[in-house]
Amino acid sequence: MSESNSTESTLQSALEDGRLLPEVGPRFLTWYRSEALPAWAREALEELVATGQWEELNDRFYQDLAFGTGGMRGRTIGRVSASSEVGPDGQADPRHAAVGAHCLNDFNVARATLGLYRHTRHFLEEAGRGHEVPSLVLVHDVRFFSRRFAELAASVWSAQGGQAYLYDGPRSTPQLSFSVRFLGAHAGVVITASHNPPAYNGFKAYFEDGAQTVSPHAEGIMEQANAATLAEIGPLLTTDLSRVRWLGSSVDEAYRSTLLGGMADPGLFRRSAPRVVYSPIHGTGAVAALPLLEAAGLSLSTVEEQLAQDPLFSTVDSPNPENAEALTLALAQADREGAEVVLATDPDGDRMGAAVRNARGEMVLLTGNMIGSLLAEFRIREYKKQGLLPAGGSPRAALVKTFVTTPLQESIAERHGLKAINTLTGFKWIGAKLRRYEEELQANLRASTGMVLDYAASTLAARARLLLEHSTFYVFGGEESYGYLATDLVRDKDANAAILLFCEMAARLREEGRSVLDFLEEIYRTYGYYREDLGNVYYEGASGAEKIANILRSYREDPPTEIGGYAVEEVTDFGRDTVVDADGETIPAENFFFLRLAEDFRFAVRGSGTEPKIKFYVFGRSELGPDGDYEQVAADLQARLRALREAIEADAAVRAG
Repeated sequence: MSESNSTESTLQSALEDGRLLPEVGPRFLTWYRSEALPAWAREALEELVATGQWEELNDRFYQDLAFGTGGMRGRTIGRVSASSEVGPDGQADPRHAAVGAHCLNDFNVARATLGLYRHTRHFLEEAGRGHEVPSLVLVHDVRFFSRRFAELAASVWSAQGGQAYLYDGPRSTPQLSFSVRFLGAHAGVVITASHNPPAYNGFKAYFEDGAQTVSPHAEGIMEQANAATLAEIGPLLTTDLSRVRWLGSSVDEAYRSTLLGGMADPGLFRRSAPRVVYSPIHGTGAVAALPLLEAAGLSLSTVEEQLAQDPLFSTVDSPNPENAEALTLALAQADREGAEVVLATDPDGDRMGAAVRNARGEMVLLTGNMIGSLLAEFRIREYKKQGLLPAGGSPRAALVKTFVTTPLQESIAERHGLKAINTLTGFKWIGAKLRRYEEELQANLRASTGMVLDYAASTLAARARLLLEHSTFYVFGGEESYGYLATDLVRDKDANAAILLFCEMAARLREEGRSVLDFLEEIYRTYGYYREDLGNVYYEGASGAEKIANILRSYREDPPTEIGGYAVEEVTDFGRDTVVDADGETIPAENFFFLRLAEDFRFAVRGSGTEPKIKFYVFGRSELGPDGDYEQVAADLQARLRALREAIEADAAVRAG
């Protein structure tokens, strides 16, 4: 019997006795029989079948890796790898990305790029801009296959007749957003899986406004990408970079200059420099955040062991700066050196974590909600001092946050006379708001004065004045998952700008004889003590996807009426209910649920868009006032939130089935 017949016969037996899911068979055979499949990939599939790796095959083929509203993310290294996929050092040096319909590999990267190109070309033709050559900027991080995927995407784009721009090495995600706008490109792609484990990678798509794609572009790209076949993709898998244009230091310098232009007091670090330990956790921060802070005049102590761009992130369990474990080396170094602040960024430089020293000399890890609230309060106060904002605020100035970010930031905005805008989870929605504000400004300027503003070249003061008069001035924004955006000239979360702003805040407080935690306590005494808890429940693979779907479906069909001893007073189902934001815009439908409970507790439920898990966001508030026992109020509320979160997770385990 031939190898092919043996493989198909063994596969059929596994399907018949239930070792393989029914949907795996047709999808596996489509790939296995495709002439587009190279020999090494066919050998990998044959080996996995021959060795009975049924769970691995279920995970690789239970569904196609869907191009979602922002792109795609998946494993590039299987839990079980075939010998043709691993390099000479095994999993530490993989040779090929895992073959499979639900893996991020050459086939799916080429398919996504082809879909993005076809949508972009169609968009230009429909807009009367068919004479323009579709252009794409590509950025990649330090992960396994990131460079390979970026070069492949550039090659596919060029082969279609487009112009691709590619950096000479790893760059951060926010620089991709900036570069699309700076170069006037039609689209952008960043190859990254952010802070996910080493086995993962991703393909995130951006459009000409520099933000991640939203409707109608998201649906158009999805349709084109999901329609591309293996037969079309096969001829595109050989990389040709002869027509690619290379990017380097000149665009790096333009990006740094833009961020430095947002500093309130360029001489601040010369007068009051906080002692900071910084780690890029093996990622792009070494080529982004470090040069930026050095240009601003701040000298940093860096964690040398984590400066190396290492796709295994070998000094940490997870390269996620929100986890204390990822900051272990930096915290130890801060203690040795007497530093006041520890800052760290994730591998693609869009998320920032921080720890600060308390009055007892201990380093305290700040949550993303704390960091965002500190930066928001500081930014608003500084803008008022500079005259960029009126002393009483303005309804035409906005703080933009996600629904699952602390309501403390809504209180901050309202007290300062700003409007607070809530969006769905994902920075693409904050980017969409910025696009709307810019477009509204340009339309109103043309109507009233005949002017067209060079938005990117205008100063912060000029944009603030014009936006406050003709549109909405974006002051600050962010999300609880350690993402913040400090300038409207970038349209995605930016850890580089956030580090600069955090250091500005720490320097200003140091000049005033106060610490970051002193400032945080002042905020709580002014607005009330807000605290949050987060539950992450992971459900890997095909069976995990079904459990997540069961939980979300049950919240729609049978929402709880009581949980953890608290009555449920209101359930908002964003998939069915009409929700309107403070700009009067209707929030798009999504499988997301927000529940208000007795005693001002709240929680939200959503499936992660980037990882195989479901998230539970829990919110609480207690009055503190000027004389309240800060530590006691904090401890009591945190204990109640923890108990509520555990009750929610226990309920979800039952709903998962």
